[in-house]
Amino acid sequence: MNRATRTLIATALVLGVAAGPAAAAQAGPARTPVSAAASAQKPAPLISTPPNAVALEQSIAGLGADHKYATAAAVRVSGPAGDWRGSSGVSDVRTGAAAIADGRFRAGSVTKTFTAATVLQLAAEHRVDLDRSIQEYLPGTFPDTFEPISVRHLLNYTSGIRSADGPGDTFQAQWDHRFDVTDPHAQIANALAKGPESRPGEFQHYQNINYTLLGVLIEKVTGTTYEKAVGQRILRPLGLRQTSFPGRTQTRIPGRHNTGYQAVPLADGTTELRDVTVWNQSDRWAAGDIISSTADLERFTQALFAGRIVPKPQLEEMFTVPEVFGFGTTQPASRTAGMQRLVLPDGTEVYGKTGARPGYSAGIGGAKDGSRLVVYTINSKDAKSEEPNRVAGAIVAAAMAK
Repeated sequence: MNRATRTLIATALVLGVAAGPAAAAQAGPARTPVSAAASAQKPAPLISTPPNAVALEQSIAGLGADHKYATAAAVRVSGPAGDWRGSSGVSDVRTGAAAIADGRFRAGSVTKTFTAATVLQLAAEHRVDLDRSIQEYLPGTFPDTFEPISVRHLLNYTSGIRSADGPGDTFQAQWDHRFDVTDPHAQIANALAKGPESRPGEFQHYQNINYTLLGVLIEKVTGTTYEKAVGQRILRPLGLRQTSFPGRTQTRIPGRHNTGYQAVPLADGTTELRDVTVWNQSDRWAAGDIISSTADLERFTQALFAGRIVPKPQLEEMFTVPEVFGFGTTQPASRTAGMQRLVLPDGTEVYGKTGARPGYSAGIGGAKDGSRLVVYTINSKDAKSEEPNRVAGAIVAAAMAK
C-alpha cells in the first residue's frame, strides 16, 4: 500500500488534532433550493446538509511550528447546501505570520487529474482512442518486449510499465538532488529499458511513468507543449490565473505562498524544520509539477464534476475503477483515470486526488454528484511520509460528513 492510498484511507477515520480556534473560518449561506418540479426530475443529492463548521474548524485547529504534523492549512468546502472556508497556522515559522489562505502551493499528483482531463477531452474530440495502443501513437518508443498497451491502461495505471529510476525515496536523497533537471523522454527510456512488470490490464500499480507518457501523448496529438495544451484547454477557459506549471527551470513558487518545511531529525536528537520551498519539479512533469491555489482548484473541481471540462461520456472514465487487484496485493484496485475512489464508513463514495511534494500536501474531490466538494492544502512537515496524513484525514472526514 503506497503513501497516497494510506492518506485516502485515513479520511475514513475520525481523527483528532490539537485544540484551538482555526483562523479565517467562515460558513457561507445556504444556496437557494431548487424548485419542487426540478427536484422531482433529479435524484436526491448525496449530501444535502450544510458543511459542519465546528468539525471543519477542529480539523485544522492548532497548526503551527509546534504542531506535530503541519505548520499551516487552508480548506474550501462547497456544494448546493452551502460553502465553508477556513485556514490555520503560520506562513513562516520564524516570524509567526498568519497562514496565507489564498496563497499558491505545489499540488503534486493533483496534476494527474488535469492530465487525465486533457486526454479525455482529446478522446471526446476523436483525436485519441482510449483503446488504441500507445505504441501506435508513439512509434519507436517501446521495445518489442512490451505487449500493446492502451491509452486507457495508462490512465488507470494498469499498463504494467515499471517506474523510472530516481535519486531514491528518502528525503535526504531527494534533497541532495532537488535542483536536478529531468527530461521526460529520458525517464521513459529508462523505465522501458527494464522490460514490463506485468501484462497490460493485469494489475493496477500507481506509477508516475504512466502520466509522463500521457504528457508526451498530449504533445504528439496537439502539436504543442504539454503546458500550453493544458493551459489552452483548462486553465484559460476556467480563468485559473494562479495555476501554472514550473517546467524545467522554475524552482520558486510565484506569488504569495506559505513556506514549506520538512522536519529533519538531527544528530543531537532535536528536529530541524528545513525550508523546502525552492525545488525543481521537472522529474514529476505531467504527473506532479502543478502549482495552484485553493480557489483555482475549487473552480476546477466544480467544473470537472459538473461535466464542464470533460463531456459526461468520457467523464465516466474518471469514476470507473478497473476490476483488477493492486500489484503485489489481494486488494481490489481503487484508482480511476486521474482520480481514486474511497468508500467512507457510512457508505458514502468519495472520488478525488491527493498530491504531495516536500513541504506541501493537497487534495481535491468529493461526492460524484457534486453535492459536496472539498479542496485543501496542508503545509505538512513530512509530506512524503508513508504514514497517513492525519490532518488531511480529519479535513476530508469533516468535509464529507452528512
